[in-house]
Order: sequence, then C-alpha cells, then structure tokens
Amino acid sequence: MKQDIKLDLQRHDRLGFDEAIFCAGKTTPHLTHILDQAADGNLRLLLTRLSTEQLLELPDVHRANIDHEPVSRTGYYGSPHELVGTPRVAVVAAGTSDVYVSREAARTLRYYGRPNVEITDVGVAGLWRLLDRIEEIRLMPVVIAVAGMDAALPTVLGGLIPSVIIGVPTSVGYGVASGGESALRAMLASCAPGLVVMNIDNGYGAACAALRMLRAIGPY
Repeated sequence: MKQDIKLDLQRHDRLGFDEAIFCAGKTTPHLTHILDQAADGNLRLLLTRLSTEQLLELPDVHRANIDHEPVSRTGYYGSPHELVGTPRVAVVAAGTSDVYVSREAARTLRYYGRPNVEITDVGVAGLWRLLDRIEEIRLMPVVIAVAGMDAALPTVLGGLIPSVIIGVPTSVGYGVASGGESALRAMLASCAPGLVVMNIDNGYGAACAALRMLRAIGPY
C-alpha cells in the first residue's frame, strides 16, 4: 500500500528545528517509508516515542543508522548536531519515575548540540535533596523541571532561582493523579510568577521551548 507521508523538509529554514517524527501509533511500513525518504535525501531526523519493539521491526539498513535510547524512547537517525559551548540548561526530575520524560528533554537538547546538566531524584518530599543541588541549578539560565504526583518541584524552584523555568507534568502517580492531570493543574495554578508549563509528558516540547529561549538569549 502506498504511504501518503510528506516530510517537512523546510522546517529547519523556518524554525531552526529539524523534522521530528512522533513514532507512537505509526506502523512499521509508515516508519520504513519515512526513513526511506530520509535516507534518499541524506537527512537526519529526531525520532520520538520510538519503542524498542518498533525499532526491532525496522529493516536492518535503517535500524543500524539509529542511535536509540529505550528509557526516553528517542532515536537519532543519522548524526546529531555537533555539541557547542557549555551547558546552559538544567533538566531536573523530581523522581526516578519521571526520568522517561526528563531523558526525552535531555536527548532532544543533545540532538541539537546543546549540552545540558541532568539532575534526578530531587523531589520536594525530600527537600534536602533539592537544596543540595540548588546552587548548581541556579547557574543555568533555563531549567526544565519534570514532576508528577503533586508536581511541586517547579513552584519551589520558582521561589529559589531567577532562571526561566519550564514545568513538565508527568503521568506518574496513584489514583487522583489522573494520568498527570493533577500535576498539570498544579503547575498551571502555581503561585510562582512566570512559570512556563508544557503538556503532560512532553519532554520534547520542553526542550524545543528551551532551544527557542536560548536563541533569544543569544551566545555568551
């Protein structure tokens, strides 16, 4: 069956972002057709929500060209952008259960050549863990704060550091956590001024927001 799939080949010219492929829900023929186009055009792609099962079903020629990380479910098709400069973004996860989202953000930043600092398991239920790392976090002009359950981490950071804070609610939690909806509402209702909030589990979107902010800040 012919696949009617059209890649956005002008995205980088318009936005400064390469085409990114959201793999969840795509069949093996869909992904194969996309990667065939990328190979024919000598393109690199960022693949998000690429499961290990999907990866293993791809033709060998494409699978060999993908740097896949199963925790974040991200893949680099072709070589990522060259790393440039020193870290200007901290990706901070409240708990180890949130790492699948924080790693998606960190891997997206790395794809675009942006080194970043990853800090995990500093949720405010053990506030001392965050305070132990707060001076390191404060050095970064942009902070991506990933949290589920009550999602208090971005609000606490908003009262401690002057950085741009991008909150990412995750679908981690029991019962009334409701698949991340409670975390999302907590971040949206935060009393910390200027907090930016992404959609549930959207580490990729948080990284793209950070990239836009870094471009606005400019080199230093």
